[in-house]
Amino acid sequence: MPVLLPVALRGTGRYIPTELLTNEFFASYLDTSDEWITTRTGIKTRHRVAEGEATAALAARAAQAALDDAGIRATDLDVIIVCTATPDTLVPSTGSYVQQIIGAGGVPAFDLSAACSGFLYGVVVAANMIGAGSVGTALVIGAETLTRITDFQDRNTAVLFGDAAGAAVLSRSQDPRRGLLFTRLGTDGNRTKDIWMPAGGSSLVASANTVAERLHYLRMNGREVYKFAVHKMRELIDEALEATGLKPEDIRLVIPHQSNLRIIESVREKMGLPREKIAVNIDRYGNTSAASIAVALDEARRGGQVKDGDVILAVALGAGLTWAATVWRI
Repeated sequence: MPVLLPVALRGTGRYIPTELLTNEFFASYLDTSDEWITTRTGIKTRHRVAEGEATAALAARAAQAALDDAGIRATDLDVIIVCTATPDTLVPSTGSYVQQIIGAGGVPAFDLSAACSGFLYGVVVAANMIGAGSVGTALVIGAETLTRITDFQDRNTAVLFGDAAGAAVLSRSQDPRRGLLFTRLGTDGNRTKDIWMPAGGSSLVASANTVAERLHYLRMNGREVYKFAVHKMRELIDEALEATGLKPEDIRLVIPHQSNLRIIESVREKMGLPREKIAVNIDRYGNTSAASIAVALDEARRGGQVKDGDVILAVALGAGLTWAATVWRI
C-alpha cells in the first residue's frame, strides 16, 4: 500500500489530572450504582481537573511530554494545533495559551473543534500541512476538561466524562514506507443536537436564564448516538481495510475513540481481533473526547504495544456529528 501522506510520529505524551471520581462517588448522590454504570458504559473511574486549572494547563503538560519524547524544543515547532471542545476562553484560542506556557513564542497556534473526532482531524490537518511543505514539525494536542460542562445532576451523562490531554509530534517521514495510508473525515450536520451544549455561543448567549435552565451543560441523545456510532465505526473500518488492501491481522493495534465499552467491543468483534489488539482505557478515564485517542496512543507506545513501523488504525465519532478514521504506519 503506497503512503498517502509521508508523516512520521516522532513523540507522544499525555497528562491525566490526579483527582479521581469513582462510580461510588456518583452512586452516593444519584440514583445509580457501580454495577449499572459499569454494565452500560464500561467505566469504573474518571479524572477531574484541579480547581484553578483549565484545558491549556493539561494540554501544555501533555505537549511537554511529547516534546521530550521527540527530543526537540518547543521553539523547533512550526505549528501547534489544539483539538478541543472545552477551550479556556472563546477568545483567544487555547492554542495561544499553550504556546505561551511551553515557550514556543512566535510559533503559529490555533484551535480545532471536532469534538471526539478532534485529534484525528488535527492529525490529518497537520499531515497535509507537512505534506504540502508549509511546515516541517507539528504538535497536535487533544485536550478536554469535560467535567466543567457536565451536568452532575443528570444521571445519564454525569458518569460518562473525564478530563485528560494527549499530544503527538509529527514531522515529514524520511522512510518511504512510513506515513498515513488512509484518512477519512466526515460530518452530518443534520444531527447537531444529538450531542450539544445549547448555550454559551452566539446563538444563545449566556444569561441568568441560561444558567438557571442548565443550558451550559452537555446534552446527549444517548440511544441514537450509540446506534449511529456502532454503524459508522464499522463502516469506516470496512472502508479503511478495502482502501489499503490490509487485513485485520495486518493491523498492530486498533485505537477507537473511548466513548462506550460496548461500542469498542463491537469494533473488536467486527474485525475478529483478540482483546490485546484493541486499545481500551475507558474503564480508567471515561470519555475524554478529543484526548482519548491521543492518550491511548501514548499509552500504547510507552507500554510497548506499538513501535516504529507498526500499522495502527484509529477511528472516532463525536458531536457534529463528526467522524474520522486513519490508517498509519507510524
